[in-house]
Amino acid sequence: MKTRIILADDHKIMREGLRSLLAREPEMEVVAEAGNGRDCVDLARKLEPDLVVMDIGMPDLNGIEATRQIRADHPEVKVLALSMHSDRRFASAMLAAGASGYLLKDSAFEELSQAIQAVLEGQTYLSPAIAGLVVEDYVQRLGEEPSPFSVLRPREREVLQAMAEGKSTREIAEALHISVKTVETHRQNIMNALGLRSVAELTKYAIREGLTSLDS
Repeated sequence: MKTRIILADDHKIMREGLRSLLAREPEMEVVAEAGNGRDCVDLARKLEPDLVVMDIGMPDLNGIEATRQIRADHPEVKVLALSMHSDRRFASAMLAAGASGYLLKDSAFEELSQAIQAVLEGQTYLSPAIAGLVVEDYVQRLGEEPSPFSVLRPREREVLQAMAEGKSTREIAEALHISVKTVETHRQNIMNALGLRSVAELTKYAIREGLTSLDS
């Protein structure tokens, strides 16, 4: 039986390239593609793939939050992060969200194939360039302030990303199927928890912590 894979990346050319490369592998099959995290979560719920190859900096819902939701709904689905960010914060956040591996986009396809195999076998795979940084992050975080993934609740992180992407209160309410008043309450709770006073500060914070990116 073939390994069923969903590709999640907001760049179509990246998804097409990965699909073309994976098509060469007789034991692998790309069953769907997603251009943002929310679509990826929906597809994972419907298709229940074996593996999701997940980008991080995606619009609407970033890869970290998408990974957390997928793993919460379907713990048996493996997630392999494929990112351009060789940043310890992103790698650690993805692993904390439930990803089984973190691979850099400049890796050779042979390494991607190895990473997929390792993850499917229940192992954790880290690109050599990122492995040392993850250990460093663990050591440094022992004396640092909590990250947004421990300070904020999942829904608050979704609202924060949407705000940072320039969505209005009403747009956020409609997208998340909650009331405008609830969005306003979340916004105030976020500002109180983070000690920030403006949307501009929240946007900078969201980008710095990997909740969204300038490309989203």
